[in-house]
Amino acid sequence: MGKLLQRTAVSAALIAIVAVVVYIFPNWLFCLVVALFVAAGQLEFFKMAEKRGVFVYKYFGTVVGSLIPVVIFIGYGMPQLKNMEPLLIVVASLFAFMLQLIRKDNARDHLVSMALTLLGLFYIGWFFSFFVKLKFLYNGANLVAFLIIVTKSADIGAYLVGSRFGKKELIPRISPKKTKEGTLGGIMLSLALSAGLGGFFTGFSLPHLFVLGVLLATLGQVGDLAESLIKRDCGVKDSGSLMPGIGGALDLIDSLLFTAPVFYFYVKTF
Repeated sequence: MGKLLQRTAVSAALIAIVAVVVYIFPNWLFCLVVALFVAAGQLEFFKMAEKRGVFVYKYFGTVVGSLIPVVIFIGYGMPQLKNMEPLLIVVASLFAFMLQLIRKDNARDHLVSMALTLLGLFYIGWFFSFFVKLKFLYNGANLVAFLIIVTKSADIGAYLVGSRFGKKELIPRISPKKTKEGTLGGIMLSLALSAGLGGFFTGFSLPHLFVLGVLLATLGQVGDLAESLIKRDCGVKDSGSLMPGIGGALDLIDSLLFTAPVFYFYVKTF
């Protein structure tokens, strides 16, 4: 019960902070918050890789990853520089190879080291930066809020239903505490909130909101499982200790990493 109360208190504080960041902060400050979360998440990711025994240039990867949302933001102020983040990733990939070339140790983990550096840039740096792209769309603040509400409600629903009614394990080798009942409960809560609030936040019709509810809930839980897979492989319980009862920055944003880009392209398409 103590951990639940702690987690509830931290979550309530985070909800208030997110509301201020999304609706009150100017876009440049919103972008800075996104960049800070990217930096914190990537640093945690690279530290987990080091615990796995893999050499990574963690500070290089963290700095470059946190620059991706900044480059996206600059592109909206300077149209001639818009959509330049792929070039940044290409240049970073080149440097990732060059850094391996100048290593003085007789290492045999070059492939794994480069792969993890680039994975961190894509998986955390680029994917989470789609929040900046969403914020600059028409009705951007409401779109960001809708994405967070529907995605994170799947986490909440899965936790509440799973802890009370969960009996059948989902994928025990990856996350023993996750259950099929909890997963279904998370999807149902996301679906209900998407259908109930989506008209106000997004203007989408009910069929689209049903699709988004299921899609975002499913992708959010896949994102959560993906991070669980990484943590289990690295032998850690949490990615960090930034937030009591929750864990690290990556533990907080893991479910959003896949939903942010997919939701952005869904909005742009429909």
